[in-house]
Amino acid sequence: MLLYHGSKHGISGEIAPLSRDRCDFGRGFYMGSDILQPLTLVCGYEDAHLYTVDFDISGLNVVRFESDVDWALYIAYSRGRLDHVRDSELYQRIAHLADGADVIVGSIANDRMFVVFDRFVAGQLTDTALVSCLSALNIGDQYVAKTEKACSRVRIVEDRLIGETERAEYAKMSFENRKLGVSIADRIARQHRRDGRYFDEIIGGEDQ
Repeated sequence: MLLYHGSKHGISGEIAPLSRDRCDFGRGFYMGSDILQPLTLVCGYEDAHLYTVDFDISGLNVVRFESDVDWALYIAYSRGRLDHVRDSELYQRIAHLADGADVIVGSIANDRMFVVFDRFVAGQLTDTALVSCLSALNIGDQYVAKTEKACSRVRIVEDRLIGETERAEYAKMSFENRKLGVSIADRIARQHRRDGRYFDEIIGGEDQ
C-alpha cells in the first residue's frame, strides 16, 4: 500500500522505529493514509520532507484499533496520561493491548482530533461524544512500524522537499483544522452531554 511520512529534516540512514516515545502508539516509524496529516505536522520546519512510501504488511503481526474508547485510552497510555493509575487493572489491560505487534493501525489523531482527544482527557467530552467525533471528523488511518522487521518492509517511492510557500499554506490549514475540531467537539458535546462516561469515570470506575 502507498502511505505518507513527514520528516522535519529528512530521513538519514535506514528506516527505523525511532520516533519519540510519547507518540500516539509509542515509539515507531509513522505513516498515514491521509497526505495532509504529515504535511501539517512538519510544515513549521525549513527542511521538512514529505515521503511517499510503499509498505508491505504481509506476514507481519498487525494490531488494528477500532475507532473506539480503547483507541483513545491506548493513545492516552502512550502519551503518559494514564501514569497516575499505573497500578490499576485498567492500566495493565490497556498497556498490553498491542503486545507483540510489528505494526499498529488506527485512526490518526490529526489536527482536528488533537483538540477532541485533549477535551476527552480533560473531562470535557464523554466517551460516547468522542466516538461520535471520530465518525464526524472522517479522519484517515496511521500505520506504525514498531519493529525493525516491519521497517524493513517500508520502501521510499518519493522524497519531496516542501517549499516555503507550500509550508505556509499547510500551517494555515493546520490552524483551520484545529478550529474545525473545536467547532465539531462543541456541537457533539452538547448533543451527548448526558451520554456515556467521562475520562475520570472510566479510569476510576473500571476496576470497581
